[in-house]
Amino acid sequence: MARAQKLKVYRTVAGFHDAYVAAASQKAALAAWGSDKDLFARGIAEQVTDDALTAEPLAAPGTVIKRARGTGAENLAVEVETPQARRTGPQEPTPSKSGPKPKPSPKPKPSPKPLPKPKRDALDAADDALASLETEYRLAIRSIEQEEADLARRRRALERMQDAGMKEAVAARDAARAHYDAARAAWLRSRT
Repeated sequence: MARAQKLKVYRTVAGFHDAYVAAASQKAALAAWGSDKDLFARGIAEQVTDDALTAEPLAAPGTVIKRARGTGAENLAVEVETPQARRTGPQEPTPSKSGPKPKPSPKPKPSPKPLPKPKRDALDAADDALASLETEYRLAIRSIEQEEADLARRRRALERMQDAGMKEAVAARDAARAHYDAARAAWLRSRT
């Protein structure tokens, strides 16, 4: 019997029943219920200390003992009124006239208030700033491209002027050279 003293009794909801098990730890209780989720962390399972509720599970450690939570009519009424009744967490079984009254379970904690709907103000401001920068850069690049096009036009015009000027200058130089060559030849002839 020394082993039975180390055992604790745990309870979870199983449909219209409470499932009790005597186990050495919460992990062992979860294994007995066949659950791979931590029902204790979710508030769906708890330790039971009421002697009236722990006697039967302690007599058969590791065995899941199911007890109805109320009469069939009460369960049907609860199910019809509140479809979420199965998710409300562990509840004490309805007391029977023959057994001792179980202690009432503590009131469930109120569910936290839902978070307020997030505001888009910061996101909208960031989107506007990004769009403004994109527009600013696009305009700056367009201005640079326009300047480049203007410079290219000026360069082509300058190159055309240079070509025409160079042709005239080359022609003038060639004429001057021809005139010089003729004059020099005449001078050389006059000396001989």
